[in-house]
Amino acid sequence: MGRNYFSQKRVLVTGGAGFLGSHLIDRLLDQGHDVLCVDNLFTGSKRNIEHLHQHPRFEFLRHDVCFPLFVEVDEIYNLACPASPVHYQHDPVQTTKTSVHGAINMLGLAKRLKCRIFQASTSEVYGDPSIHPQVESYWGNVNPIGIRSCYDEGKRCAETLFFDYHRQLGLDIKVVRIFNTYGPRMHPSDGRVVSNFIMQALKGDPITIYGDGSQTRSFCFASDLVEGFLRFMDSPAGFTGPMNLGNPNEFTIRELAELVIELTGSKSKIDFRPLPQDDPLQRCPDISLAKAKLDWEPQVQLREGLQKTIDYFANGDFVD
Repeated sequence: MGRNYFSQKRVLVTGGAGFLGSHLIDRLLDQGHDVLCVDNLFTGSKRNIEHLHQHPRFEFLRHDVCFPLFVEVDEIYNLACPASPVHYQHDPVQTTKTSVHGAINMLGLAKRLKCRIFQASTSEVYGDPSIHPQVESYWGNVNPIGIRSCYDEGKRCAETLFFDYHRQLGLDIKVVRIFNTYGPRMHPSDGRVVSNFIMQALKGDPITIYGDGSQTRSFCFASDLVEGFLRFMDSPAGFTGPMNLGNPNEFTIRELAELVIELTGSKSKIDFRPLPQDDPLQRCPDISLAKAKLDWEPQVQLREGLQKTIDYFANGDFVD
């Protein structure tokens, strides 16, 4: 049996001022938990958590997970790391440090506290996959010395650390591999395809597609992903993952661009550019494990989720 889902806990969320972290914190507070949000604000934003500053069960601590943290909590969600190519390639050495040193420090904290710890890993551990859709048993096809390697290999090493702490020290871990996720509170200039397309469409600028637009992605709305986080974290000890969470419905990048143009009513045209190095041609999760173990699958379809995201950007003073 899992733990009592409604028992009040003190929960640490690293990267809590980020896009996904802030949505997770909202849900944890709604469940009645106390939340300690830790973020160095490198890519996170105070804007994402400003609505929580008067909340009696919310606390914010500015801190870099590359350095040890001494707090008392009941469980840990480790989400700290730049997650978009623009941000993680800006300072690749720091990105690797955040994944690896951050994992070591948070695992050390969980070891001292004897508490459950959740690792937000990524579908990037699969690289440019030769198996489609991607299953958790697939080891991946990753370039270890490319421009994306700081993130890909950093997250792969973090997974190694989590499973070694589990095997060697008996630590209670949960490792999830996140596929493309979108929604309100995305950074407007994070370089990810959904925010790029929406911002370009709202401004009437050309929509930039790298390659011919035939490469595919699957897009999971933030609320669906967070629901998966919570169910996974509440699952029985011993079910460690890694587990894919994402939307298995595939769309080409061109289809996404055309849908954004339709929903924004934009007059933007599509501008095709050369494909960047190591950009995967397809990325789609097999979520059979999440369905079987958590009774989880995404509920928000792309059109509905895009409209909510467009409304956020259109009404948030992001467009000049």
